[in-house]
Amino acid sequence: MTDSLNEKEAALQKRLEKIKSLEDEIKKREKAIKDKEKTKKQMVLRLSPSLWNEIAAWAEEDFRSINGQVEYLLSECVRKRHSG
Repeated sequence: MTDSLNEKEAALQKRLEKIKSLEDEIKKREKAIKDKEKTKKQMVLRLSPSLWNEIAAWAEEDFRSINGQVEYLLSECVRKRHSG
């Protein structure tokens, strides 16, 4: 009976190790995806002073930086374009 329990415990231990290994792999993949998303491309954007002032005022209302506001606006446009 003790041998049977030991065998079951060993089998469970192997399963646990495999689960931990899979969890580690998932965490690595998630981190890689997040790291890839964090990488941002830079671009030069020329705006008229009036458009700059409008975006700056809007950004201030929304508690965002001007860069953050421009990124938000572009993201919303792309999202709306894809949603139909």
